[in-house]
Amino acid sequence: QVQLVESGGGLVQPGGSLRLSCAASGSAFGRWAMGWYRQAPGKERELVAGIDTGGSTNYADSVKGRFTISRDNTKNTVYLQMSSLKPEDTAVYYCNARKNLPYGLTPINYWGQGTQDTVSS
Repeated sequence: QVQLVESGGGLVQPGGSLRLSCAASGSAFGRWAMGWYRQAPGKERELVAGIDTGGSTNYADSVKGRFTISRDNTKNTVYLQMSSLKPEDTAVYYCNARKNLPYGLTPINYWGQGTQDTVSS
């Protein structure tokens, strides 16, 4: 069982920055792939950034060069540094922990409660 608690969201002006944190409880944090998703009103939830157990990262095209995902396995925490924020980045941001299973079994997923980020002047 993994519990995820996000923090760091809020209101920021266009061009500003925010840093999201996601603290995970439970054991073996380093064995979980971690990701940040977001969901804007009326839209589907989308992957923003992911980081695997080896530290490799991937990003949505819309945030490349502006957002950086990182993890600190000693603190059981994953971060999302967001810069040059745009109004279209406004959404609820969710932390995700995923563990892939062998033999084609459905991966195990855990989600945080979400944190609202609003980019507006």
